[in-house]
Amino acid sequence: MDKPRLRRSEVPGYLMEQHGIPIALATLNKAATVGGGPPMQYAGRIPLYHVADLDAWATARLSKRVSSTSERDA
Repeated sequence: MDKPRLRRSEVPGYLMEQHGIPIALATLNKAATVGGGPPMQYAGRIPLYHVADLDAWATARLSKRVSSTSERDA
């Protein structure tokens, strides 16, 4: 995408396309209410997500690379 900011409805597609991370729009809506989602800023009443913030949030959600499932919790 060439836009610097995305509307919430565009975020799931971006995260899947760029990072391979599936996330439902309903999950983003809930995270916007209770916390834990990517940072956002408002243009009037419309929440917008900076692409750089989405990239950082996606990277933070991923674990380190592992060779076996036993390494995941180490």
